Amino acid sequence: VVIVVGKAALVVFVVATVVVVDIVAVVVVVAVVVVVHIVVVVIIVVHIVAVVVVVVVVVHMVAVVLLVVRIVAVVVIVVHIV
Repeated sequence: VVIVVGKAALVVFVVATVVVVDIVAVVVVVAVVVVVHIVVVVIIVVHIVAVVVVVVVVVHMVAVVLLVVRIVAVVVIVVHIV
């Protein structure tokens, strides 16, 4: 009877250990997947922000070019009038 109880306890211990290890493994895998997804989302957001910054810089460059063109046009007109 003692041997049977000992074997049953061993079986219960082994099954419990396997279940706990499986649960921990699943939790770790899910945590890694979530972290990777968060990192990917952060990278995408950073790229979007970078694109917006580039667009803003290009718009400012175009504005500066247009301003220079206007100044040159005004100077040319003034020179022609004078």
